[in-house]
Amino acid sequence: MDVLWVITLPLLLIPLLMWTSSTFVFYFKKCFYVAYMMVLALFAIPMCILKSGGRDVENMRIIRALVRHVKYFLGLRFDVSGWEHLQTEGPYVIISNHQSSLDVLGLMEILPDRCTMIAKKELVYAGTVGLVCWLGGIVFINRKKTSDAKSVMADAAKTMLDDQIRLWVFPEGTRNQRGDLLPFKKGAFHLAVQAQVPIIPVVFSSYSNFYLRKEKQFNSGTIRLKILPKIETKGMTSDDVSSLSDKSFNLMRSAYLSVSDSVTQSNGPLRH
Repeated sequence: MDVLWVITLPLLLIPLLMWTSSTFVFYFKKCFYVAYMMVLALFAIPMCILKSGGRDVENMRIIRALVRHVKYFLGLRFDVSGWEHLQTEGPYVIISNHQSSLDVLGLMEILPDRCTMIAKKELVYAGTVGLVCWLGGIVFINRKKTSDAKSVMADAAKTMLDDQIRLWVFPEGTRNQRGDLLPFKKGAFHLAVQAQVPIIPVVFSSYSNFYLRKEKQFNSGTIRLKILPKIETKGMTSDDVSSLSDKSFNLMRSAYLSVSDSVTQSNGPLRH
C-alpha cells in the first residue's frame, strides 16, 4: 500500500503543480525537452548507422523526421513564410538568429535536404544527442580558438562544394534573448565567400511572448519563421566580408523586429 501511495502521489501532484505553478511548468518542460531529445537520439543512432553506415549528412533526414513532433508536447506552433527562398539548387549557407535550444525545433521544421549545422564543440559530448549530431554530419568548432575555427570553416567550404551540402550557422555565436540581435561574427560570411555560395537568412521571432528564462516562464506560443531572399556572394572576396555581414545583419534585424512585433500583437506579451 505504501509503495502504491508513493507512486500515486507524484501522479496527482504533477497536474496540480502544472496548473498552479508557472515555475514548475518551466522546469518540467525544460527537463522533459532535454530528456525526450536524449531518448529520440537513442532511437536515431541505430537508424542512422543502418541507413548510412556512420557519419553522413543524409542522416539529418532521420533526425528531422524524429524531432518534428516534439513541438506539440511543448505547446509550440510554427508559422513559416518565405518557403520559396529555400527552393535553391546546390550548396548554400543558412544563417539565423539564436535564442535558445528551442531553435532546434524551428531548424528541423524547415531544414532542407543535405543540410547540416555548424555547432560548438561542446555539443559532441552531450550524451546520445552529441553522438547523433556527429552521425548527422554536424561540423564542430572550438569557439575559444579563432585559428581552429578558421581552419574548420575553410575545410567546411571545401566540403560544401565537394559533397554538395548546405550548412546552417548561427552568426551571433551564442544564445541571445535580449530582444535584439547581437553583432554577427564573420565566420559564416567567410565560409560563403570562400565557397562562392549564396546566403539565405532565416529569422525566428522573439520567444518573449511565451518563454522567459530568467523569469522561469514557459507557456504555449507561436514562433514566426521568416525565410528571406538569398544573398549572392559570387565574385566577392574576403574584402567584402564585412559589408556582407553588415548587410545580412540589417536585413535580419529589420525582419526580426517586424515578425516579433506581429507575434506580440497576435498573442500579447507574456504575463509575469
